Amino acid sequence: MKGKSPKDSHTIMNELVLPNDTNTLNNLMGGRLLHFMDIAAAISAQKHCNRIVVTASVDNVSFHHPIKLGDVITIEARVSRAFTTSVEVRLDVYAENIPSGTKVKSNDAYYTFVALDQNGRAIPVPALIPESPEETELFEGALRRRQLRLVLAGKMKADDATELKALFFATEQK
Repeated sequence: MKGKSPKDSHTIMNELVLPNDTNTLNNLMGGRLLHFMDIAAAISAQKHCNRIVVTASVDNVSFHHPIKLGDVITIEARVSRAFTTSVEVRLDVYAENIPSGTKVKSNDAYYTFVALDQNGRAIPVPALIPESPEETELFEGALRRRQLRLVLAGKMKADDATELKALFFATEQK
């Protein structure tokens, strides 16, 4: 299976924040934003895998800046690392007020997807080949993020999370 570049999965999705998307403060509801992000991330993952994918996890999503009624949301997504049958997708969310000409970064997050075959079973995915220093940094950090997700989900023992432990405990020098 031939590896792919992050640019092969690059996806840009735009949405206009309408009244039905907002709360009583005229801010975009968080759940609605998560819905938009899930769609953009799934498209990105499908581009990489050339398969149907399902959401396996969503990392911590923090809302740094409110998105207002009438703003245009731009969601950029691309695969940051591929594992055996899953991919991690990095998302960056921007809010743009077109009349004022302002654009701010509102959110970033990581979603994980599993690729499925026609019978609904997990299937191997192409490797990811980072090309830029930023892509390499995201690629390298993905293993630690994956181990944290697995430990928090109870699917990995903390003692087995070697990459994650290396952040906190200095290794002995020989």
